[in-house]
Amino acid sequence: MRRSALAWLCAGVFSASAFAAEPAAMIEDPYLWLEDVEGKQALDWVRARNAVSEDQLAKDPGFEAVRSDLLAILDSDARIPYVGKMGNFYYNFWRDKENPQGVWRRTTLEEFRKDEPTWEVLLDIDALGKAEGVNWVWAGAECLRPDYDRCLIDLSRGGADATVTREFDVSDKAFVEGGFSRPEAKGQMGWIDIDTVYVGTDFGPGSMTSSGYPRVAKEWKRGTPMSEAKVVFEGQASDISVGAYRDDTPGWERDFVYRGLTFYTNELYLRGKDGKLTRFDLPDGAQKGVFREWLSVELRQPWSVGGKDYAAGSLLAIKLDDFMAGERDFDVLFEPSANTSLASSGATKDFYFINVLEDVKNRIYVLTPGEDGWKKEPLVGAPEFGTVSISAVDPDESNDYFMTVADYLTPTSLLMGTIGEKPQVLKQLPAFFDASPYRIGQHFATSKDGTKVPYFMVSRKDLELDGDNPTLLYGYGGFEVSLTPNYSAGVGKAWLADGGVYVVANIRGGGEYGPRWHQAALQANRNKAYEDFAAVAEDLIARKVTKPARLGIQGGSNGGLLMGNMTVMYPQLFGAVVCQVPLLDMKRYHLLLAGASWMAEYGNPDKPEEWDFLRRYSPYQNVAKDVQYPPVLFTTSTRDDRVHPGHARKMMARMMEQGHDVTYYENIEGGHGGAANNAQSAYMSALAYTFLKQKLFGDKK
Repeated sequence: MRRSALAWLCAGVFSASAFAAEPAAMIEDPYLWLEDVEGKQALDWVRARNAVSEDQLAKDPGFEAVRSDLLAILDSDARIPYVGKMGNFYYNFWRDKENPQGVWRRTTLEEFRKDEPTWEVLLDIDALGKAEGVNWVWAGAECLRPDYDRCLIDLSRGGADATVTREFDVSDKAFVEGGFSRPEAKGQMGWIDIDTVYVGTDFGPGSMTSSGYPRVAKEWKRGTPMSEAKVVFEGQASDISVGAYRDDTPGWERDFVYRGLTFYTNELYLRGKDGKLTRFDLPDGAQKGVFREWLSVELRQPWSVGGKDYAAGSLLAIKLDDFMAGERDFDVLFEPSANTSLASSGATKDFYFINVLEDVKNRIYVLTPGEDGWKKEPLVGAPEFGTVSISAVDPDESNDYFMTVADYLTPTSLLMGTIGEKPQVLKQLPAFFDASPYRIGQHFATSKDGTKVPYFMVSRKDLELDGDNPTLLYGYGGFEVSLTPNYSAGVGKAWLADGGVYVVANIRGGGEYGPRWHQAALQANRNKAYEDFAAVAEDLIARKVTKPARLGIQGGSNGGLLMGNMTVMYPQLFGAVVCQVPLLDMKRYHLLLAGASWMAEYGNPDKPEEWDFLRRYSPYQNVAKDVQYPPVLFTTSTRDDRVHPGHARKMMARMMEQGHDVTYYENIEGGHGGAANNAQSAYMSALAYTFLKQKLFGDKK
């Protein structure tokens, strides 16, 4: 359960009041006071809006049945307990009805193969929260090899990105008195050895970046104050984040420093035993990885080196020692084509594997290094359709792997195999709804500039193309995130079973076709993502699947920005909008919480030339009183310290003042995911489905 340096970028610190209300700004924006996250006036406003929404939605005759069904799915003991191997045990974090905040537990492989494994509970988060009077939410653990008996456990209050780290003794099943402990902040801690850790956190004024992440990485010795920890590296305030970490692969132990320059550019340094840092001479935009003797490089832009040209989206490999000695003769492990991109890659003890998207369908290949280069073969036993992911069970000791397989209608399966042999099913999710009446189809819409945009549609086999089917269209379109087919019992139970059609749009800005697909909708070209989403909506209408009055849309975070822009740019296309934990005020987004870290995606509103295009897709600035918008449900979380709840609050207030049909619900806890436990997740989802059914089903109820 080792964490990558890139994953550390997502840790965070919470600010109760994250704005400075300047007089001029107050005149331009009368709702700045709603950015005061936990201010009394703002929370009173939130509670008043919540009360109205609960009266409208939670008292709907169908709400309780939906909430109950969703909670039963989330709490079901039949869910797959995904595990990670450390030493001789397989570890899992689990939430259910009896353990709403969850338990950290472990078992053996022999037990895990059973239908009902026996688990050893190591830490009960519900009991911990009760004892300490804090709503703790599990945020992960890193354990020290080879015994894995000492762990650094991360916890957050209410599900926020900000975490605390505490040292835990697995044998004693207790936190270590006087052990390593990091106060609440957006930061991280990782093992070097039993008496030494790397730590990045809020060390005081000037130690955090403008994005709210660690600017300084330190080495901290046991028994000394954290204030006396040795500085390993200092970045700039304008960086995203800095971190140091150890690769503890036996026989290949190395130390690294990671510097995130922007969301998509970084530097990687090798730290010598003397503390000297050697920067990897690689493009800042490339993702760098080291495993055993190999250095891997995933390109985001074209690169010419060593007399060769490499395409953006390619995956390259070279022996690390050769590279450090000056060699630049890379092997190409993957090169994209017009319809393929690299989804992920990884390694077992003797093999490398790549997960390739071919028109948004996964294909797994095994790569074997040899004297004549790398041999490439399809993974034995991999399915032909669906979302497939693969990860090594223990890359230091075996060629075993875990595989998960799913699609919109097929319950997720967890398989285990050894490369070269057919994998065996370990666990399978039960069917939470009857999928037999439905089918999955892939279609392509034509965007405004002629680009073909794929989308998946799940509908009844006997769907009547009469333009009158309630349809839910989901999208994200940002940060190179790919939306692939996954089994969603909630969608099946709460939407398909009631006669709805479900659609997922693979618009630009995502990663479905690699860096080019993402970069096509960056910054000034952001409109391409919105044109793509509108094209899918128009295609559904043209094919007579639905009509605007029956077409609802849903998205969260960057997808919430998508929802906001579809509302103000294309109001004629939709009958309802669910806008979740959204960005909406693009004039101030970079000043709120982690917003500054996303300027590589959106642009810098402080630069006039960039605000010129940003303002065109800033829903908060573009919403107008005299336009007929579809009904909108805004949802967010007070404890979201990634996307500021002020975005949703202010948009709601402005649209409400203008007289539009808007509804609002804010969970007082929950972090960026919107919920801190299964009960909250079920409640929030039930609100959304009830809203959509109220607005879209009409006489079809």
